[in-house]
Formats: sequence, C-alpha cells, structure tokens
Amino acid sequence: MRERCPVAHSEFMGWSVFRHEDVVRVLEDPATFSSASRHLAIPAGMDPPEHGRFRDALALHFDDEGMAALEPRSREIAIDLLGPMLSSGETELMESFATPFTLRTLCAYLGWPEAQWECLGGWTHGNQQAAFSRDPAAGRALARLLTEHVQANLEEHRTAARNDDVTDALLATTVDGVPLDDEAIVSVLRNWVAGEGTVAGGISLLVLYLAEHPDLQASLRADRSRIPAAVEEILRVDDPLVANRRTTTSEVDIGGRTIPAGENLSLMWIAANRDPRVFEGADQVRLDRSGDDGLVWGRGIHVCLGAPLARMQMRIALEELLARTTSFQVGGEVRRSVYPSDGLASFTLMLS
Repeated sequence: MRERCPVAHSEFMGWSVFRHEDVVRVLEDPATFSSASRHLAIPAGMDPPEHGRFRDALALHFDDEGMAALEPRSREIAIDLLGPMLSSGETELMESFATPFTLRTLCAYLGWPEAQWECLGGWTHGNQQAAFSRDPAAGRALARLLTEHVQANLEEHRTAARNDDVTDALLATTVDGVPLDDEAIVSVLRNWVAGEGTVAGGISLLVLYLAEHPDLQASLRADRSRIPAAVEEILRVDDPLVANRRTTTSEVDIGGRTIPAGENLSLMWIAANRDPRVFEGADQVRLDRSGDDGLVWGRGIHVCLGAPLARMQMRIALEELLARTTSFQVGGEVRRSVYPSDGLASFTLMLS
C-alpha cells in the first residue's frame, strides 16, 4: 500500500497514510491534524494549548529518578516469572511472561497490589475486542469497570495517606493550580493501562525476533549493553503499534488526495517505519543504524509519554531472559494479533 496507494480510504480505518514523509508531516502539524477525542483522554486525546499543560504535569512521573527507583522491583518481577519458565523448558510467552510482567510492573509503579494485574489484563483484552467489533455497549461497560477499579484504589490511597508512590503523586498533581479530579486520573490511567498492552506486545516481538535469529541472540547475551539499540531497531522493523488516529480540521491535500475537514486519519506506523525512502535496507535489523528517523515512539508533541517506562521494561525483560538462558527458540506456531490488538496472540518459546 505504501508504494501502490500511499493515501487510501476504508470504512474501518478512515484515511490511511503509509509513507514516512506524510506521517511526519501530520505529526508536526497538530493544528491541521487534531488529536482531540470525543471522550476525555489525558493527554493523548488533547490539542494545544491544553495538551501541553497536562503533559508537562504528567511527564514528571516518568523522570530518570522514578524509573531508577522502579527498576529493582521490575527486575524482581521478571526473575520471579522466568523461574517456572526455565524449569519447564517450554512456555507460552504472552500469558506466562509478557503480559503479567508489564502489568505487575505497572501495579508496582502505581503502588497497587500486584494481584490486581489480572483485572487490568482482562480490561485490556476486553477493550481491544470491543474496539475491533465496534461494540459501544461493551466499551461503555468496560469504561465503567475500569473507573470503579481506579476509584477504589484512589480511595485506599487517600485513606492510607502514604505519599510514597505514583498514585499518591497523581492525587497531588495540579494543572494551572487545580488538582486532578478522579475523572481526570481515571482518564490518565486508562491510557497508561492500555499502553502496557502495547509494551507486552513489544516484548513478544523482541523475543520472537531473537528466537529466530540466534546469532543476534548470542551477540546480545555476550554484550547486553547493546540491548537498548536492539529494542529500538527490532521494533522499528516489527512495531507492535499498528496505527494511531488524527482528525483533519480543514481540507488538506496529502499525496495527491484531497481529504475534507472532519475526516479520520490513520497513521500507519508499521509502513512508515519501513519506508525505503528513509531507511536503507528498511526490512533489515541493523543495530548501528541511527534512530533519529524511527517512529516507534511517535514524534512531535504527542511523542509517547510513557516511553521511559516502556524502554526500561523491555530492556529488563531481555536482560533477564538472556542472562538466565543459554539459548531459546520458537517451539511451535506463532500467531499474530489482529489490529487493534498488539504484538502476538500466542507464541510458544523453548528455553535452555
């Protein structure tokens, strides 16, 4: 599609934009291509200047100090999950590692009981299914469920008054001098929980690539300092996040197609990230490649807010898997998810 029809229309996706140049143009022009959502979505579903005020307040929760403080617990979770996998020698990666690792780490980050990861995982899966089936009633029911879950944790934190985790920090966060209310915090955490589904998908794709490329796997096992570069480059080639939406605020021409105002655009990350006009040998993983043009985390004012957390989780997942194995390989059929789900639906891994 990137070559034959780089700006295409469908009922499900609206106008899809496939080429790197066109995607970057959209990302760098938020006035023409709006991110505003019909529902409260902080900050991803906001436009300037409101977006900037909320993003600046929330970015403080992903600073280097916070990520460093979370890293030891995240590593403990990874080690705990890897133990049974190594004992059995064969495992289904998504259910035994990728999903529980990301959501247990999120619970630790928020100061919630880690057992609640299963509730969050059920919500993430249900939300993706509701989006795919276009079932608004199911979407509303899931929204109410997550709201109740978040509010129960907020009340527990207000009562405990510990002031030592990110949920406490969110309760103390202000924008223009006004504290975030419960509705705003629910909106923030809805995006964060959904984002962890993408991180789990990313981990599954990273492990799959290394399982299929034993030479790179051995190289990273010998020199784990190269893991961050591997994360960026492997996910450029096989991005778990297929697309994001924008809406045109005025009539605009893209790639020779005239798109009216008020139309939905889908930015096709997976095509733009492999555009041969920008990336030489675009389908090849090259760890020495500059990451400047990659769009794994987006670009512009809406570049991924949670990228520091996601990068840390992916790095630790690979570090611990490589440190505790001599090799791993694909153990059976690999089944990919269907958009809007992320990464792999199932993946059997054999470890030694």
